[in-house]
Formats: sequence, C-alpha cells, structure tokens
Amino acid sequence: MRTVKVPMLIPVHRQKRQQSAYEYQNWTTVQWKKVAWSDESRFLLHHVDGRVRVRRLPGKHMAPGCTMGRRRAGGGSVMLWAMFCWETLCPAVHVDVTLTRSTYLSIAADHAHSFMETLFPDGCGLFQQDNAPCHKAKMGQEWFEVLTWPPNSPDLNPIHHLWDALDKQVRSMEAPPRNLQDLAGSAANILLPGFGLGLLVPVKGTLNASAYQDVLDNFMLTTCGGT
Repeated sequence: MRTVKVPMLIPVHRQKRQQSAYEYQNWTTVQWKKVAWSDESRFLLHHVDGRVRVRRLPGKHMAPGCTMGRRRAGGGSVMLWAMFCWETLCPAVHVDVTLTRSTYLSIAADHAHSFMETLFPDGCGLFQQDNAPCHKAKMGQEWFEVLTWPPNSPDLNPIHHLWDALDKQVRSMEAPPRNLQDLAGSAANILLPGFGLGLLVPVKGTLNASAYQDVLDNFMLTTCGGT
C-alpha cells in the first residue's frame, strides 16, 4: 500500500492548521453550507499512474514485452479553475495562461463574483481560496467575505474530491481526449452545472451529516503528532 502524499509542513503551518480546527470545530451544517470552495488543478493528457512491473529473463530488459512507451510530462496538461458549494457548481474555467494575480482577479470578476451574488444574494456566503500568491489580490477580497484558510493546506479543501471524480470520469470516457484541446473541453463540459451535479454526490459523501466534519478531522489528524 502506498503512502498518502501530503504537503510538507513546518511548525508554523501545523500551528495555523490547529488554530483553524479550533475556530471551525463548532460550526453547524447550516454554516458550512454557506461556503463556496474554489481552486485550480492540472490534468494530464496521458495519465501517469506509477511503476509497472514485469517478469523478464536476465539480459532481456529491452525486449518489447518489457518496455513501455513514455511521453514527457504525460503528453502535456491543462489547468482548470472551478468552485462549488452545497447546492451547485460554477462552470469550470480553462486557464490557458500562467495564473498570475491579474489573471486570477479576472476569473474572480467574471465567475466567482456572479456565482456568489446568485447563490448568496443576502451576502451571507463565504468564499474559500488557498493562500497561493496569485490569490491575494486585495480587490477580489473586497467583493465578498473570504474564509480564513491555513497556509500550505490544499489537501484540506474538499474540492479535491471533485477533481478526483472529474479525473476518473474523463479517464472512463469511451473516446478519450486525443489532444489538450479535447481534454480541456471534455473536462469543462463534465463540470457544467447541468451535468456535473452528479459529481457532487461523492463530494457530499464527505460533507454529509457530519457536514464538514471530515475537514475538521483532517485538521486535527495532520496537526496531532506533528507539533
């Protein structure tokens, strides 16, 4: 069984994760339903899933049955930005340039702002984003209240369950993407609100009766034993 990959944490990261756990541990389901989670993720055109082992005779390491073709960097990748809340998804955005503060601010203006206004017209919604440098544009933080988030903690964001579900669905397509344009289009179409709501089912499985308790459990598990 392989180990689980998690971010490298220094003591100050662990301390802030613990502080967040204490801050949110008494939140109710109703409060967590007001959070809109966001992030961006890269998807490889050709999935790279680790080592492949074969049996071979000595000196036969280059035999056809003992080799496997390889494309550099998985054949290329595309980056998508998306956000979701308990009720629905925001259409995914294909980020085809380097994600800078200005690029991110443009995404927030065109998509996040309208999404928050539509879902939370009374202004009660909280926008979650991590602490990546490009996410720190002050103008975006003035548009809506931002959920306090500990540094170097992308693993605690439940949107990663959504990314996993999306990746599996793309890989299971009868006609898999042939190029990066196909990959971006297929992934974005799957995440359209009318189609992508099914992907929220497994995500909600981690955010059900205990609502966002899994998030809090992760805060505590990654903190205990590390300080």
